[in-house]
Amino acid sequence: MTQKKTNQNILSSRYASEQINNLFSEESKILLEREFWIELMKLQKESGVNIPQEEITKFENAKNKIDLKEIRDIEKVTKHDVKAKIESFVNTACADEHIHKGLTSRDLTDNVEQIIIKKASEIILKKYISVLKKLLEKSKQYKQLIMVARTHNQPAQPTVLGKKFSMWAQELTFHIKDFERFVHTLPLRGIKGAVGTQVDMKSLVGCENKIKKIETSIANHFGFEQIMNSVGQVYPRSFDAALASKLAALGSCCANIAKSIRLMSGKELLSEGFSKGQVGSSAMPHKMNTRSCERICGFSKLLKMYSQGALSLAGDQWEEGDVSCSVVRRVIIPDMFYVSDGICTTTEHILNNLTVFKNKIKEELDKNLPFIASSKFLMEFVKAGIGREHAHELIKEVAVKEALRLRNYGGENKVIEQLANNKKIIRAGITKEELLQIINDKEQFLGSAQTQIKELNSQCREQFKEYFDEIKNNKESYEDIL
Repeated sequence: MTQKKTNQNILSSRYASEQINNLFSEESKILLEREFWIELMKLQKESGVNIPQEEITKFENAKNKIDLKEIRDIEKVTKHDVKAKIESFVNTACADEHIHKGLTSRDLTDNVEQIIIKKASEIILKKYISVLKKLLEKSKQYKQLIMVARTHNQPAQPTVLGKKFSMWAQELTFHIKDFERFVHTLPLRGIKGAVGTQVDMKSLVGCENKIKKIETSIANHFGFEQIMNSVGQVYPRSFDAALASKLAALGSCCANIAKSIRLMSGKELLSEGFSKGQVGSSAMPHKMNTRSCERICGFSKLLKMYSQGALSLAGDQWEEGDVSCSVVRRVIIPDMFYVSDGICTTTEHILNNLTVFKNKIKEELDKNLPFIASSKFLMEFVKAGIGREHAHELIKEVAVKEALRLRNYGGENKVIEQLANNKKIIRAGITKEELLQIINDKEQFLGSAQTQIKELNSQCREQFKEYFDEIKNNKESYEDIL
C-alpha cells in the first residue's frame, strides 16, 4: 500500500512569515497546551491540591519533547485529540497523572486558541501600524506633487499624490484603532468546566475564591486583562466573527491602495516596482504587471470569505456547546492570519519599491487641467454675476463638446479659448488671460489637501507614538514569500 501523501497549506508555505507560521504550527500549539497544564498544576498545588513538586518538575522537563506520531497513534484509538495529548505527555514525562485535573477539553483548547489568537493579533496589529507609518511617510514625500484626481475613474479635480496616501492612511487608522481595542479587551474564557458551572474545579480546590485566583493568575500569565464571568462549554463564536470582520476591514484598506495603484499603473503614472529578472508575461515580453497589487486584492477577497464563514458559526452552537464549529475554525482561524500577514508584508514591499513617474503625472495634469478646472471656473463665473445653473450648463456644453472633439480628432485643447469667446462670459467681464491665470495657478486647486496631510501625520504620530518608536525598518524579505 502506498503511503498517504499530505499537502502543505498554500497560504502558510507561500505567503506567511516565519513568525506567524511558527505560532500556528502543531508543535507550538502543543507547547502552549503543556505550558497551560503546567501553570495550572502549580496554581492547583498552591490551592491545596496534592501535586508533588517533583511531579511538576517531570512535566516541565518533558515539555519540549513532543512526539507527534505517538499523539496521532493514540488519537486513532481514542478518537479524541485532547485525550491523546494527555496520554502522550504523561508517557513522555514518566509522571503520575496530575495534568488536566478538574478540566474539560474546552478548558484547554478554547483558552489556548484564544492565547494563539491574541499573540497573532498583536503581531498583525504591529504590522499594520508599520504599513500606516509608511503611508504617512509617503504622504509627506509627495505632498507637493500635483496630479489629476478621479471619481468614477474619470478626471475630476486636481489633488496631490500625498493626499492619496493620507486618504488611505485615514481609513487604515480607524480600523487599526478598532482592532487594537479588540486585542486589548479580548477576555479569556477561563476555567469553566463542561457546562460553565466550574463544578469539577470547585470540587477539586474547595471554594470559589480559589478558582477566581487560579483563573486570574492563568489570564495574567498569558497576557489577558479580562476573564469571562459566565459562559458555557465554549466561548461565544461571535467573538471569532468579530475578529474575522476586523481583519477583513483591515485587508480592505490595503486592497483599496492596491486597486488604486493598479489603475494608476495602467495610466503609466507609477509602478509597484519591477525587479531584475522578473517576468510579466510568458507570451508578451514587454509586460510589467501589477502582480503584487493584484495579489493583495485576492487576499482581501479571502478575508471577506473567512468573515462570512465565521459569521455562519455565530449563534450556531447548540445550548452549552458542541463541536460543529470545529472543522470550520481549524481552517479559517489560521488562514485569516496567514492572509493578513501576507497582505501586510506585500503592501509594505510595494510602498518601499513604488516608482512615481513625475513627467507622466505632469503630462496628464496639463492635458486635463482645462477640464478639471471646471468647478473653479464655475465659482469665478458665479462671483462675476452669472447664475450658477446657467454657468454650469455653459461650462458643461463647452467641455463635453471639446472632449469629444479631442477623442475623435486630437489636436490642442481649446476649452479656454471657447469659454473666453462666449458672449455671456464676455459680458461678465472675464477675459481669456484671467481664465489662463486660473489654470496656471495650480496651487489654488488644492484646497486644504496639504493641511490635511500635516494634521493626519500629527494625529497619528501622537496616537501611535509608542508603536512608531518601536518599529524599525521591516527586515522581512518579501522575496521569501514569492
